[in-house]
Amino acid sequence: MNFLSKYTDITYAVLRVVAGSIFLIHGVQKVFGVLTEHQPEIGSQIWIGGMIELICGLLIAIGFQTRWVAFLASGTMAVAYIQFHWKFQFGPEFFPAVNGGDAAILYSIIFLYIACRGAGKWSLDKTE
Repeated sequence: MNFLSKYTDITYAVLRVVAGSIFLIHGVQKVFGVLTEHQPEIGSQIWIGGMIELICGLLIAIGFQTRWVAFLASGTMAVAYIQFHWKFQFGPEFFPAVNGGDAAILYSIIFLYIACRGAGKWSLDKTE
């Protein structure tokens, strides 16, 4: 598997750009009501979460202030999972496949990794 190591930088950049872009799309959906039947009230917790998704998603995708915004995005997704998916329920609702929190957990962990590693190549931060 060592032959794949030469692709580490580019695959990390693809991970950052794709995760940030999809996160951005979730924010656009919440803030502007695009491709959804429900648009949260301006200033509500869900709307604020949508603004975080929109802004942090964009900045993560382009690699600007990546560590800070990825850390904020990671925390936001941890809160989203606990508050809106898990809800401190035990039993079947504890599991992400049952409570629908798969994406929130994955985003939280991916963004925590990005926060620890930085933007990498092909970013405005230009960190290695």
